[in-house]
Amino acid sequence: RCSEGGTMETVVGLKWQQALCCVLRLLCFLATGLNSVRSHQATQPHSIKIEGDITLGGLFPIHARGPAGVPCGEVKKEKGIHRLEAMLYALDQINSDPDLLPNMTLGARILDTCSRDTYALEQSLTFVQALIQKDTSDIRCSNGEPPIIAKPERVVGVIGASASSVSIMVANVLRLFAIPQISYASTAPELSDNNRYDFFSRVVPPDSYQAQAMLDIVKAMGWNYVSTLASEGNYGESGVEAFQQISREAGGVCIAQSIKIPREPKPGEFDKVIKRLLETSNARGVIIFASEDDIKCVLEASKRANQTGHFLWVGSDSWGAKITPILNQEDVAEGSVTILPKRVSIEGFDQYFTSRSLENNRRNIWFAEFWEDDFKCKLTRAGASVDESARKCTGDERISRDSSYEQEGKVQFVIDAVYAMAHALHNMHNDLCPGATGVCDKMDPMEGRLLLQYIRAVTFNGSAGTPVMFNENGDAPGRYDIFQYQLTNTSMPGYKVIGQWTDGLRLNVEEMQWAGGDREIPSSVCSFPCNSGERKKMVKGVPCCWHCELCDGYQYQLDEFNCELCPFDMRPNENRTSCRAIPIIKLEWDSPWAILPIFLAILGILATTFVIATFIRFNDTPIVRASGRELSYVLLTGIFLIYAITFLMIAAPGVVVCAFRRLFLGLGMCISYAALLTKTNRIYRIFEQGKKSVTPPKFISPTSQLVITFSLISVQVFAVFIWLAVEPPHTTIDYEEQRTTNPEFARGLLKCDMSDLSLICCLSYSIVLMVTCTVYAIKSRGVPENFNEAKPIGFTMYTTCIIWLAFVPIFFGTAQSAEKMYIQTTTLTVSMSLSAAVSLGMLYVPKVYIIILHPEQNVQKRKRSFKAVVTAATMSTRLSQKHSEKHNGEAKSE
Repeated sequence: RCSEGGTMETVVGLKWQQALCCVLRLLCFLATGLNSVRSHQATQPHSIKIEGDITLGGLFPIHARGPAGVPCGEVKKEKGIHRLEAMLYALDQINSDPDLLPNMTLGARILDTCSRDTYALEQSLTFVQALIQKDTSDIRCSNGEPPIIAKPERVVGVIGASASSVSIMVANVLRLFAIPQISYASTAPELSDNNRYDFFSRVVPPDSYQAQAMLDIVKAMGWNYVSTLASEGNYGESGVEAFQQISREAGGVCIAQSIKIPREPKPGEFDKVIKRLLETSNARGVIIFASEDDIKCVLEASKRANQTGHFLWVGSDSWGAKITPILNQEDVAEGSVTILPKRVSIEGFDQYFTSRSLENNRRNIWFAEFWEDDFKCKLTRAGASVDESARKCTGDERISRDSSYEQEGKVQFVIDAVYAMAHALHNMHNDLCPGATGVCDKMDPMEGRLLLQYIRAVTFNGSAGTPVMFNENGDAPGRYDIFQYQLTNTSMPGYKVIGQWTDGLRLNVEEMQWAGGDREIPSSVCSFPCNSGERKKMVKGVPCCWHCELCDGYQYQLDEFNCELCPFDMRPNENRTSCRAIPIIKLEWDSPWAILPIFLAILGILATTFVIATFIRFNDTPIVRASGRELSYVLLTGIFLIYAITFLMIAAPGVVVCAFRRLFLGLGMCISYAALLTKTNRIYRIFEQGKKSVTPPKFISPTSQLVITFSLISVQVFAVFIWLAVEPPHTTIDYEEQRTTNPEFARGLLKCDMSDLSLICCLSYSIVLMVTCTVYAIKSRGVPENFNEAKPIGFTMYTTCIIWLAFVPIFFGTAQSAEKMYIQTTTLTVSMSLSAAVSLGMLYVPKVYIIILHPEQNVQKRKRSFKAVVTAATMSTRLSQKHSEKHNGEAKSE
């Protein structure tokens, strides 16, 4: 404007060179917001202006986001009015403090963001108007006086905004004009980027700290499989992204699903969210970064799906300790764990705010609107239509008396943000204007980058008594209170502080309770821990999910992921966590497999002993002498050894026992069959010789018979001693024979080092003698009845061959049986005992019977020499032969 009487003229034109660059840089930010609020500005108050030496900007969500086509909606009492009044309260406190910014007052220009980033961007252009300089050198008034151009107030710093998306949009503009910004509620991790948002600071910790705190909570409760739920936008998406990144870096927690809630959800959208969450039902824990409205809708959808108590909500600070998101959904929210930056209720603010009224708070141009909403009444305004049905406000209503009041959670941080700006200005004034009163020339105009340095350097005790400071990225330290909503078993249902997080978690787990008042922490895991003896088989790409596989057979659990075979002489313990020695067993005396052989052996030994005693008692009787006393005693000794070997086969294996087994196993049979072979051979030779002449055959005397018998026996003894010398006897433990499928039944057999082949070889010589003896018995079957000992011998050998033919398939047929040792030992000893019993019964029982029961047949009437017996046998043979030839001749003539 010109002085009185003059008019403004442009000589050359306006020059906007200095501002043009700034305007061009703003075009990309203004494209979405310039056309949205024209009609609204005509009907809604624009801003609050408070005069002062230094002006601070303020951005608050006074109104909610409006419906389509309308930028602003209903007034927001807590997030909007409470926070706005907190800034006004802080300004009053600072301006009345003689020690902080003395002789200077702080003013303010406070704007409404309407909870919309594009609208907030347009509003924030008010803060940069004073920085767009116009060149007025070519402007002249008609009277020659220079024009008087009113300069808009210069905003040196901005307090706000609230939502992260709004702060990001505004920060992009303010940094172009070097205006520092301190937010009281924006927590998006993106704003910690000091390269993009270098003029942005905040008195609340970023969501990266919050995400770390939430991850620590999840781990403290033993969860490793959770889902995430985020509202579309910087706050929700950045918070979830921070949680996912930290969980990936830390490990131990997997994300089952990451679901995003659209900005403008369609009908049924939240039911789909719950349905998707139920696809991974094991992931009961849900990390939620969402707005209040979205949280409420999610809880409602969960209740409609009849999933009350299923989901374990872990909410961010947008949920905090607020009642609004859980109103009428308390049962669904029971047990929810929420987090909130550590804060206290500012008592001074409560006194200040509850004393506000329409008369003493005219500087707040939105206070009347708040008054109507808070008291549910209508004020009379000039030119406004009057709703006769609505209750009229009297102006005598009082906050907290006639309406409910609870201090909004971010009030403390709004006050701290204003004080942080004031302390930075105070320190800057002390350095640049020492001793000066008011704003000196060095601070006018204010250098934004220099003020930012002072802001980042401030340290003071905030309104809650905790230090307020900033790191190199402008972030405040992370200090959180942890709440849980408890409904059951408590006198006052509501949020209860259960822990804190300050660079580390302190959680009182014993104070937590879940749905229905349950004290046990519910699980949220992809896979439950494997039992002892089971290894984890990981699911590819999901480190928290696995299948449990049993370490089967003889494997034990080496570690969490691997099984390994136990050594051959060991088996896994009951829980398969280590190996233990396989029990060593042997054939015990009281085993069912040993009872029958021992019984037969004892009977046989007693019977053999009785026969030997009888023969010794009646040694010179005709029957004993006719039986061939010398060979009889040898044969009885062999039979005795056959019975005795049973005890060696059952005795505990040792070096001595194993040596005696080798020696006596075949020796008893060898002695018996060597004696029988010698006897049958003698009889055969006598009667064969008798067919030819009356001359007795050679080597038929008792001495000769003993020499022949012991010569045959010496072959067995010599072979055994060579075996003992070449391969000394020892014991061994056979783990293969009873290595069953179930390791619990596995046993190691203590046995001698005699294989099946060596055992058969040990008996093979005796078997050869037995077969040869059988052949001679068959050849001697036609001797006269007076010399009938060949027939019992023949029957004995036939029976013995049958016994041993039955033994062989049983012995080798059980080679693969788990009871192999028992069956083979029992079969062998029983077969030997039976063969000995046949020999004893057929050859000696009849003689003992005659000796004891018919002694008259055993009276010696005369002495007969061995030669006479042989001569008589020879003559008998020849007579029988002649009689046979005569009978054959008569038959031919007929």
